Amino acid sequence: MKRNLVQLGSKTAKDGFANEKDIVNKFNHWQIDTDAQDWLNAMNYEISDIEKVEAELVTGHHKADVQVRVRIFFKTLIGIENLSIKLISNPSGFNQIDKRWVDKYVEMWNILEPIVTALKLFTGELNPTKTNVRDVRRMFFDEMEKEIQATLLDFFEKTKILILTDILKGNDEFSASWFMVVWKKKGEKPQWIIRDINYVLNFFGTGTIEITKQGSLKIGKITMQRKGGDGGRKTANMLQFKINPIQLFESE
Repeated sequence: MKRNLVQLGSKTAKDGFANEKDIVNKFNHWQIDTDAQDWLNAMNYEISDIEKVEAELVTGHHKADVQVRVRIFFKTLIGIENLSIKLISNPSGFNQIDKRWVDKYVEMWNILEPIVTALKLFTGELNPTKTNVRDVRRMFFDEMEKEIQATLLDFFEKTKILILTDILKGNDEFSASWFMVVWKKKGEKPQWIIRDINYVLNFFGTGTIEITKQGSLKIGKITMQRKGGDGGRKTANMLQFKINPIQLFESE
């Protein structure tokens, strides 16, 4: 009988842990680690049914950070669970979920002109076409022509599902099936929450697609920005998508 995922999907950890390696280690000691048992419960496994659990870090540019393989007694198939993990200490901070050059997104999403130009003006790959802009290095979306703004919003509305899938879930063998947020509160034991990736796509994607007062783009609860920083290196002109993972706790 399946457990109540609303109850089991979020708890205060019984022990502290610092990083993804600690999470892997806890999964690999699931027989004595009650946090790992709670995580497995949240992913729909009954502890009494489990014969073996093996977890390891996922390396490379994938959405999953940890892969967990679960063998059930008397079954030949192994459950493979890929977890995207966000370790957060600042409840008002934002976390980058995807970052690439505009041309890479052009390939992924078949972006056509004039949106390509608009995105490169936004990131600073192209110099501003006006002089009366807030930042001489770039243009914000609200500084562009109204027609371009409307075209941009229309594109992201029509391509929203594909975009959300690529930036949150991924589309390779290590695409995330679960999204885990660990809130490390100062002086307290961390809280954690695990949600199915489809729930997460819907949660962060729900809301309007709009150009903000700051001139960036919002897709539901996701913000698209110029990367910035990097000591003035060219990589500052990459495009990035950010969320506040703490918001997932609001979904309970």
